[in-house]
Amino acid sequence: MQKEKKISKLYKDKETLSSQNSITTNPIDKSGLVAKINVLGSGMSSANASIGIINHTSEKFHGIVDYAGFIKETNEIIKDYKDIRESLNSFHNLFINKFNCAYTGIGFINEELNSVNIRLLDKNTNVYSFKVFMSDKENEIVKAIDSGETKVSANSAFLKLPSLAGLPGVIIPIKIHGKNICVALASNYNVQKYISMYQLAASNLGLLVQNSLLSEKVAQSSYLDSLTNLYTHRRFHELLKQEMIYADSAKTKVSVIIFDIDDMAQINRDYGHSKGDEVIKVVANKINENIKKQDIAARYGGDKISVILRNMNSEEAKYMAEYLTYSLSCCLVDDIGPVNRVSVGIATYPDDSKDKEKLLILAEQAVLVSKTKGYNNGRSTIVSTQDYDFWDDTALSSFATVMAKRHSQLGINFEEALVEQFQNENILSQNHLIEVVTSLASAIDAKDEYTKDHSSSVSRYSVALAKAINLPEKEIERIKLGALLHDIGKIGIPEDVLTKPAKLTDEEFEIIKQHPTIGVKKILEPNPLLHDLIPIVKYHHEQWDGSGYPCGLKGKEIPLAARIVAIADTYHALISDRPYRKGMSVEKACSILEQGAGIQWDRELVRQFISIAPSLATKI
Repeated sequence: MQKEKKISKLYKDKETLSSQNSITTNPIDKSGLVAKINVLGSGMSSANASIGIINHTSEKFHGIVDYAGFIKETNEIIKDYKDIRESLNSFHNLFINKFNCAYTGIGFINEELNSVNIRLLDKNTNVYSFKVFMSDKENEIVKAIDSGETKVSANSAFLKLPSLAGLPGVIIPIKIHGKNICVALASNYNVQKYISMYQLAASNLGLLVQNSLLSEKVAQSSYLDSLTNLYTHRRFHELLKQEMIYADSAKTKVSVIIFDIDDMAQINRDYGHSKGDEVIKVVANKINENIKKQDIAARYGGDKISVILRNMNSEEAKYMAEYLTYSLSCCLVDDIGPVNRVSVGIATYPDDSKDKEKLLILAEQAVLVSKTKGYNNGRSTIVSTQDYDFWDDTALSSFATVMAKRHSQLGINFEEALVEQFQNENILSQNHLIEVVTSLASAIDAKDEYTKDHSSSVSRYSVALAKAINLPEKEIERIKLGALLHDIGKIGIPEDVLTKPAKLTDEEFEIIKQHPTIGVKKILEPNPLLHDLIPIVKYHHEQWDGSGYPCGLKGKEIPLAARIVAIADTYHALISDRPYRKGMSVEKACSILEQGAGIQWDRELVRQFISIAPSLATKI
């Protein structure tokens, strides 16, 4: 109960804040054309920059109106329609030039507020913005709208603007498909004489508004999902980018929640896809109903709904996610029951990432971690990126899954992203460093099922050999880490070369030979904590007779630690299964090492290794 109260308080606090600043709203709350019109002309200094249609004069207009020219110009405005703002400006100029109007304007009916939102412009290009409420039945504007008939008034007191009160005025309601949507307003001292012309212009203005509404509807349909009526995935990305820009300017945060509806495949199989669609719609509607006006809901994928929360940090977003999942648990779908099985992931800008794509990758990763954690007392486990250790096996596996999917979409490489995460990791201790390095090496090994656990095995064998020759503990620890990272440069080797089952061509072998140097450049050199591992990684493919790579070192020019790792590396390769052969026995592998002693490898180290090799079948 206490938690529900806290969620409710947060919701109310955020509701108050939402009224202050808002870029976007939910599609259901879109104010559309009316909102666009309401901001036109505000603060403008010239008639040409305003939507209002006005020029104020105290003298009667005695000029001759060119009717044919007037009709031609109104038709040209309709024909050349591109934007409602420009078209209204054109009507403004037309009335100023043809009729020398004292003021002109337009009022749009807002059914939600039961009001008419009006913009006028006077002779000094002053913009007047105000509302007339439809409940004011004595107002001439309201009378015109209610009756659907043009009203001519000897004065403009109905505007409640003292500076314009003494002027005559005409109010022309404009209908589309029999429904009043706006009114045209104008004034000069020859209103009655030119009333038919005003009505003609108002009819054309109605066509403009209709065109604008249709254009808006077409545009809206392109970014609304047909099933859920939420924003599409594409529109979600556009709006998230806007929110991130806003967060930067306002020095605030923005959080993303992704809801993944579980068991959808099972629901589709057991009850049919129409029932699955029903579940998705219920979840979408419930989420959309319970978020705030400035928040944004979208269909992120087939069975995923995403929400953008402005001005919310990770902890606040978790409370909101709890509130939303509780709301979902109250929804019942026939044959299915309560909709309470969702996995929920959260990521926050800029705390988790300042890059939009990386932020979403982390949110998707959190969803997968949530999925593995399951449910607690029937409630979803809500996971933010700040709740787990990135290098945890579950988190790392989730990251790999997301990156594998993202690679085809965005060209983001799993290994590259992993290395970047490694470089940004805040290493707290030697044990932490070992854990992270082990996870990094395992993730790289996992890309090839035949080299799985290779790095950890080579590290274990290297440590065993280092202990056998009585090296100091500190040096053994260095060798352990260096062996874990000895093949880390393979992140820069193309997959088709790295996992090729047949014999490599000379060209392909030259590519493979670059991996020690790549590992040093990409992983070790940028990280000062790993600089003392450079000799191990760089020289573990050098050979005793000088025929190795990358530098052709020979004999004891090769660092001792690199010579140790070289033997352990070869031994594990020999006893491991490969696409083209089964792994060798311990005896056969030791025989090959013995044959290469003094040629490829340090003879004394080979002798020591062969003596301990049988015991390496079990972990030391």
